[in-house]
Amino acid sequence: MVNQVFLCCLFLFTLSLLGIILNRKNLIVTLICIEMALLGVNLNFIIHSIDLDDILGQVYALCIIALGAAESALGLAILICLFKVRGDMTLHSAILLKH
Repeated sequence: MVNQVFLCCLFLFTLSLLGIILNRKNLIVTLICIEMALLGVNLNFIIHSIDLDDILGQVYALCIIALGAAESALGLAILICLFKVRGDMTLHSAILLKH
């Protein structure tokens, strides 16, 4: 069972990395892909924590969930400010903010 769940975690993580790499326009999709990668890692931590009968993996997963929530809140706040300044939420307009 652990191998099947590990393959599911690997699929989630790989799919999220492909989404980040292939996405060239939408910043919201990039944030969703980052969250999906974090969820794949969390699922891996939790399953191996249950398999090894150790609570440390579940504590790590809880910390990663808190980190992901903070990242989503800050990312969405930055996207709202970007939309107010530029009028769109594309990656190109975010790159233009550096100049």
